[in-house]
Amino acid sequence: MSLTHLNARGEAHMVDVADKPESRREATASGRIHMRPETLALLAEGGLPKGDVLATARIAGIQAAKRTHELIPLCHALALSRVAVDFRLDEAEGCVEVTASCRLNGRTGVEMEALTAVSVACLTLYDMCKAVDKSMEIGAIHLDTKQGGRSGDYRREAVAPRPAPIVTGEGHAGEVSLGSRCDIASPCIRVKCLAELRERLGIGEVSVPLDSLERQDVAGLKAALKALDPRFSRLDEGRVLCAVNQVMAGDSTPVTNEDEVAFFPPVTGG
Repeated sequence: MSLTHLNARGEAHMVDVADKPESRREATASGRIHMRPETLALLAEGGLPKGDVLATARIAGIQAAKRTHELIPLCHALALSRVAVDFRLDEAEGCVEVTASCRLNGRTGVEMEALTAVSVACLTLYDMCKAVDKSMEIGAIHLDTKQGGRSGDYRREAVAPRPAPIVTGEGHAGEVSLGSRCDIASPCIRVKCLAELRERLGIGEVSVPLDSLERQDVAGLKAALKALDPRFSRLDEGRVLCAVNQVMAGDSTPVTNEDEVAFFPPVTGG
């Protein structure tokens, strides 16, 4: 399976759907916002200071679905025929469950529109209620169903509980991870070269022993890589970007055991 938003060089681009046949496309997504019991009670009674919370969040979700292409860079502008946003107040779970469904007759799906509607509706609920409860938490946003299109129909199945995460990185540039990244026994850093840079270097991934770094930061890692293979001298080119554990980084960013460091060219749109 390949990623349709990446071209042959690994660059992001907009998918051309002009030659696809039109068909009925539908999608449903949902999410939750958890809040204190007293906040949920005020919401149910209409006693919050900003007024009609659910009506405002519903309009925000519908508007967001229609403007998804302005928020998500590579989405198409779609002529949606239907957007519905609904709410269920769950006292037992202490949350509001938000559901959004979208529909059109067109050449591309509406999954992102449904997910965006849920996300913005949840954010609007937070904004409308934050005067009395800033501890609210948004989560569990996911696609429930989709119909139509070449990939066929989809219905979300019950998801098994994930294993408890372990924390790697010892508090420096580390992140929460579900397992070890390095493929050597000694402490190391996992380096990835992405997109066009991977093709130019001819190197995708490599594990670098931590003790080969004279200094434990990105600059020290670059020096160790260049000592390992002269092809890594391309990392000093101004266009090459860096991320440590999926967070943008610079030469002075610390690195430590089990960190994942990615080097990549700037993303280009289409």
